[in-house]
Parts: sequence; structure tokens; C-alpha cells
Amino acid sequence: MSASPSAGARRWPQAVRALRHRNFRLYFAGQLVSILGNWIQQVALAWLVYRLTGSSALLGLTSFLALAPQLLIGPLVGAWIDRCDKHRLLQTVQALLGVQATALAALTALGWATPHLLVAMATLLGLLNAVETPTRQALMSRFIDSRDDLPNALALNAMLVNGSRFVGPPLAGLLLGISSEAFCFALNAVSYLALFAGLRLMRIEAAEPARGSVGAVFRQGLDYMRGAPAVRRLMLSVVVLNFSASCYAVLLPVFAKDVFAGDATTLGWLWGAAGGGALAASLFLASRRTTDGQERLILIACTLSAGALLLFANSTWLPLALAAMVLLGFGLSCANVGTNILLQSLAPDALRGRVVSFYIACRFGFEAVGGLCAGLLAARFGAPVTLDGAGLLLLAYCLWLLPRQRTLAPAADVADGGGAAGDEARG
Repeated sequence: MSASPSAGARRWPQAVRALRHRNFRLYFAGQLVSILGNWIQQVALAWLVYRLTGSSALLGLTSFLALAPQLLIGPLVGAWIDRCDKHRLLQTVQALLGVQATALAALTALGWATPHLLVAMATLLGLLNAVETPTRQALMSRFIDSRDDLPNALALNAMLVNGSRFVGPPLAGLLLGISSEAFCFALNAVSYLALFAGLRLMRIEAAEPARGSVGAVFRQGLDYMRGAPAVRRLMLSVVVLNFSASCYAVLLPVFAKDVFAGDATTLGWLWGAAGGGALAASLFLASRRTTDGQERLILIACTLSAGALLLFANSTWLPLALAAMVLLGFGLSCANVGTNILLQSLAPDALRGRVVSFYIACRFGFEAVGGLCAGLLAARFGAPVTLDGAGLLLLAYCLWLLPRQRTLAPAADVADGGGAAGDEARG
């Protein structure tokens, strides 16, 4: 386990109680810088693709390739992660991500950033993220000493992502206005050093690795899923939510340029508004002391996301569109982060890498599929009509799930099922 928190560190407020742990503070500081750089690169890459090609289909393709590996190989990667030293593996992947961002900056600065090269770089990024994201999430329990603080650590981690999502896109829009895409990519490359340094300073004892082949370890994860029906239902909601609502991100450059007659600054404000809503959701989840009633909260958040998506799709006035983005960001984050908190709180330690990888495969993999479909449909029918269809799909799912809400097991029941599955897997 990680080092014990100091006596002075125990006085952290309840809403940020995970920061009392030294390793988590190191992670929090490093990730704060790193994730800000990630958002700056994401906005700059989307703008570069659309500026060079004017193609919403290519926007969908690059978004798909940056996320698809998490769906295609993510679950198997989770089995491999549980057999490795996660701390050392995360340091290696952070270094490789820095190399990828540096290469992207150099290619763009030299004028070699053709659509084919951007597609290749998005694919490389997707492969690296397929390893980095589940490894980092699975390590979260090693950054703290008390399992009771894990939900708060996950909520604070989401707050980092969403806070950067609030600040990063407007900052990226400003930087694109006064510099270039290459400069934004270079900033992201430098930002990876912060988390790498934090990881090097941590004192973490290596956990006992999973035994057996990757295939056998993978099957243990499936056994856990089969033994916890409520977990499967939570995963289904993640699939539908991110296939439908998360596809908005792919089409934001289209709305910024064509619907609102704006530029990169407009794109930054739209993305930042969604980030502001997501940040509010993270703060809300961090303030919750327990996960009681969280399944119902997830359903409410999914319904809110559907309504906000429909509002945004039919907005031609920028202030109304920004308000819709705030609501959409809140709903998406509440549902996704709330599900992640439940799953990680209930998963046995030995299975956490695999559980996280299944969640991430559903979360980002189906966001990739949804983004690809949205880009293709928008090229044929237009971005507003495409988002209308996505919003109606999500709303129909929420209405279908509503009368079945009573069948969702309470958290304690999920834990019992997960424990049984975990015992079966260990046997």
C-alpha cells in the first residue's frame, strides 16, 4: 500500500478527503498539468482536421481512431495490466505519450500534417490511451490508504478532467488565435512531464500480480461480470449514453463554424461550457458521502443529457447553445463518473484492472463508434439533424429503463454479487 498520510494531512475537508494521502496529492498535481495539455491538444487537433479538410466525416474518423482501441483491445489490455507492475507501466506509457505529442507538433510545424498523417497519429494516440487510461484508473486505489476514500479520489480525478475541460478548450481557442496548432501540441508534450515526475516521486508497493495466462485472467473478469447482473445493467447504460450523447464532441467544430459562424474561439467556448457543467457534476459527486441512490441518480443524469442534446441541436442563438452545453456536460459526467465510482468501489482489488478496462471499453469505445457514425451522418444529413436523432435515441432508452428502475439492485446487493464472482474467479 501507499505511505500513510501525515497527521497534518488528515485535516483535509470532507469533500477533498482523498488529498490527505501523499501519493494522491502527487498524482493530483501532476495530472492537473497533464490533463490540461491533453484538452488543448484535443481542441487543436479537431480544429486542424476541419481547417485542412472541411470534412465532418474525417472529424468522426479521427475521433473514432483515438478512442476505438479502448473498445477493441481494452478488455484484453485490462487482463494484461493486472499481470504487470502498474506503477512502472504507467510511467512508461506517459513517456510514450510525450513522444507522440512531440512528433505531432514537429509534423505540424514543418507543414507535413496531411490528413493521412493525422489519421495515423490519432491511431497511435488511441493505442497508447488504451493502455494508459485503465492503468491509471486501476492504480487509483494504490494512491490512497483507505478504501473508504476511493469514491472521493475518483470524483476528484473526474473534477481534474472536467476542470481542465472547462479551462482547456477556451485556452486552446485563445492559443490558436495567437499562435498555431503546432504550439498547442508542443505544450501537451511538455505537460506529460508533470505526471511522470509525480509518479517517480511516489512510494508504492507493487501489488500481487494476477496468475495465469492473459486469456485465463480475462475469463476471470468475465466471470465477475456474469456474477453481478446490476453491473451489467450499469454497463449497458454507459454504452447507450456514450454512443448517443457523447458524439456531440465530434460535431462541435461544425456547429462553431457553420451554425454559429464562429472560429476557434467559438469552439473553445462551446467545449468549455460543457466542461463547466461536467466540473459542477464532479464537485457534486465529490460532496456525496455514500453511493446510496446512485443508480437512480445515473438514470436522471442520462435523461438530462438527452434533453440538453435536443436543446443544443435546435439552438441557433449562441448563449442558449452554451447553456445547453453546460447541462449536457453535467448530465454526461454525473452518469459516467457515478458509474465508475460504483464499479470501482465494489470491485475486488485483484479484479480492478479488468473491471476498469470493461468500463473504459464501454465508455470510450462506444463514444468512438458514436462519433464515427455522427460524422458520417452529419456529412449526409447535417449536424443538427444528427444530434436530434442521437438525443431522441437516448431519451427513448431512458423511458424504456424508467419502469425497470425497481429491478436495479441496491449497492449492497451488487457488492454481494461482485464478491461472489470475485471468489469464483480467485478459485
